Amino acid sequence: MIYDQINQPNSSPFMADFYSQKEDLSTFFHYLPNQRSFENRAKTLKSHRVDRTQLTKVIREYMANLTHSEKVDTHLKELEENALVVIGGQQAGLLTGPLYSVHKAISIVIMAKQQREALGIPVVPVFWIAGEDHDLDEINSTFTPQRGSLIKTTYNDRPNRKQMASESMLETEKLQSFIQDVFKQFTETVYTKEMLQKYLKIADQVSTYSQFFTVMMHDFFANEGLLMIDAAYESLRRYESPYFEKMIEQAPEIATLVVDQETRFQQAGYGQPIQASSDSANLFFVENGERFLLKQVDGVFHNEAAGLSFTKHELLDIAKNHPERLSNNVVTRPLMQEMVFPVLAFIGGPGELAYWATFKTMFEHFDMELPVIVPRLSITIIDRKSKQYLDELGLPLESVFDGQLQLHKQTFMDDVKDDVAEEMILEIQKTLVAQYGKLADHLASTQSASAFSVLTEKNLQIHEKQFTYLSRKIEDANLLRHDVKLRKYNHIEGFIFPEYTLQERWFSPLLFLNEVGPTLIDDLLSQPFEFNGKHKVISY
Repeated sequence: MIYDQINQPNSSPFMADFYSQKEDLSTFFHYLPNQRSFENRAKTLKSHRVDRTQLTKVIREYMANLTHSEKVDTHLKELEENALVVIGGQQAGLLTGPLYSVHKAISIVIMAKQQREALGIPVVPVFWIAGEDHDLDEINSTFTPQRGSLIKTTYNDRPNRKQMASESMLETEKLQSFIQDVFKQFTETVYTKEMLQKYLKIADQVSTYSQFFTVMMHDFFANEGLLMIDAAYESLRRYESPYFEKMIEQAPEIATLVVDQETRFQQAGYGQPIQASSDSANLFFVENGERFLLKQVDGVFHNEAAGLSFTKHELLDIAKNHPERLSNNVVTRPLMQEMVFPVLAFIGGPGELAYWATFKTMFEHFDMELPVIVPRLSITIIDRKSKQYLDELGLPLESVFDGQLQLHKQTFMDDVKDDVAEEMILEIQKTLVAQYGKLADHLASTQSASAFSVLTEKNLQIHEKQFTYLSRKIEDANLLRHDVKLRKYNHIEGFIFPEYTLQERWFSPLLFLNEVGPTLIDDLLSQPFEFNGKHKVISY
């Protein structure tokens, strides 16, 4: 494995400023990611009250049915005593969802190790599964590259209602069929058959999106002691009951503070990532596994479309006695995470970091600070063929991300174009148009002009369509003669920078596990990754 770093592709103005730790960002964050921040945050957390016994009991219960891991046991014991956590989360995508889910977990594990050593105190990694999310269209499919294009494979079972991922049932036969369809897109290697059987077996053991995600992630990170918890887990909800009460009591203040802070974020030139509204309760009500976002006006919490309406007293009673019927949204989820865990650092993607930038004053309202916010590692894996083709074409990796590869490809296509044939077709077209013009003039003087004008025009259009068709066919045939080289360009684009975006946003880790083998995750964890804003590149 070869490790390299390049400048971050497609970086937004906000992320560029964040990576450079621009001083003005103190308006939005209590800590920027440097070692002094970690030290100060650790001191602050000494006064952060967490029911560690109950919290570890909930996590231990959630992970009880997973394969045993001594490292998980160790981390649970440390968390019960005095450990801090590095935390991040993601939706429960099938086959873990896009690679960035795994990259986020890798970031959490590595950051926890680094800070354990730097601070000299126990720091454990925690992955917060967003099982309460209900947009299954975002998590029920995966993509594989084929000849420069993306092939989408979807688990086809659409419920009538928008159920949460933790309650959305998976049918074993359909799930196994989905997995087999994904593997059909892979090039067969010495690892393929064993991998397929492994994941078909896992599919036979799980019943929901969240369970499938949890089992796969535990399989990847059990040896690292990654602790996992589903945000929608009922025991966790009971633990969160008093925190829901606080959020209900302070719902108007939460909404106003986030709206105002987002306005400042927009005025700084960074946009409106949340588009917060002052009448949002920033909580969902859960009914039969379906979530309904509540609004709040004059102490009444409601969702008109669902016919729901609660007084503040009624909703507080639900929070106290039936907290499983409440769920956080993008605003209150970070708040809940901070109330539940002793968070040293939060690991997030670019979009999440922009969200968190709007939460500073909300956290202060609850006498809390934002944890140290750290961008997750962004990683591209260069498959063997792409590496070979880049070498053969004499192109550096950066050319894929900065548009030079596409220009190189277009120049090649222009160079091999049959200009002679194109000119001959154009000449024939000109002659034909001229002859049709003469015919039209003649008919106008001897026949019914209106009748033949339409007919000659239509006839000319038919000829022109045929010329276009002929020109395209000549071009296709010519490109086919150079197909070997064009396939190299297409393969590089499709694997490394599909749709002009990073591969980590499209592909499941299984694509590369199939090529590299089961040591891929351990290989990535062993790299000397730095949280320096650079894009990480791994090749074999």
